[in-house]
Amino acid sequence: MLLLEGEGVAGAGNYNSGANGKVTYPTVLDPASAELNQAWIGWNNDRGGVTLGRQRIALDNQRWVGNVGWRQNEQTFDAIGLLWRPTPALTLRYDWLGKVYRVASDRALNPLARARDLDTHLLNVAWKRGGQQWVGYAYLHDDRDVASASTATYGLRWTGSAAREGRGFGWSAEFARQRNHAHNPLHYGHDYWLLEPSWTQAGVTLRAGWEHLGGDGVTAVQTPLATLHAFNGWDDQFLVTPAKGLDDRYLGAGGKFGRGRLDGKLAWALAWHDYRADVGGVRYGREWNASLGFPLPGGLVGLVKLADYRADGFSRDNRKLWLQVEWRGTRALAP
Repeated sequence: MLLLEGEGVAGAGNYNSGANGKVTYPTVLDPASAELNQAWIGWNNDRGGVTLGRQRIALDNQRWVGNVGWRQNEQTFDAIGLLWRPTPALTLRYDWLGKVYRVASDRALNPLARARDLDTHLLNVAWKRGGQQWVGYAYLHDDRDVASASTATYGLRWTGSAAREGRGFGWSAEFARQRNHAHNPLHYGHDYWLLEPSWTQAGVTLRAGWEHLGGDGVTAVQTPLATLHAFNGWDDQFLVTPAKGLDDRYLGAGGKFGRGRLDGKLAWALAWHDYRADVGGVRYGREWNASLGFPLPGGLVGLVKLADYRADGFSRDNRKLWLQVEWRGTRALAP
């Protein structure tokens, strides 16, 4: 197999894209650009495969490694990927990353925001049984451009669902230990954990969660290759974990509704976050998130999305609103 993929971004209005020098305006890291997104060759069958070249990599829930699909410019990697399925229930994956191309694009004014040279090894082993999945991982991240960003992370993730006929209990639980790695001049070890039980009934899923990224006031758990927008609120206050760490305790709900032609086609989500430090007793702030997705004529899909962050001891109050129209696939926009 062979894949070549490009992407292009155009912008309107005044905003700080990270590439246009308009630093007095709000930051939206979607600079106008056109660049190569993926270029790889590969081979695969039911038992495994190999991929070589610039590629998209998204592991599990993308907490540690993802493609940041929310941004206009996707995060991709120069990498070698190996996949092996010795049994239908067991999957072993190894990726070596030589370079990461970041979401700020190759036009970012800061060279470190464009791309970074890596020597990163990712090992992910997943085992499924019924409605459960266990994943063990070891992520040895060596950032050749920023030595202090190099980390070794070892963890175990357990997810599952006991729902029957659209009603029942689900869960996600994860624990990891992160420490300095390679040429990192700092010396530390921090814990990460996630607990998220959920209940689904009548097309609505309710969830409660506690995500902990440990810190000691000097260093903290970091996830620089993650799809960060998906975690700790949509206002993106915590793309870099504060040195005192982060406790994110949250409640969320979501589902689909509609009548007639819109039956089951209106997708909604609502979440509330309470952010606190791991050490020092500091309360960072609170945040509400809400979204509504809906179909539009011509195969288009609309999205309205809101983030409202209220600061206590971290950053400042902030509110964001997104209005989005998207088209996917090969169907013509007009009949």
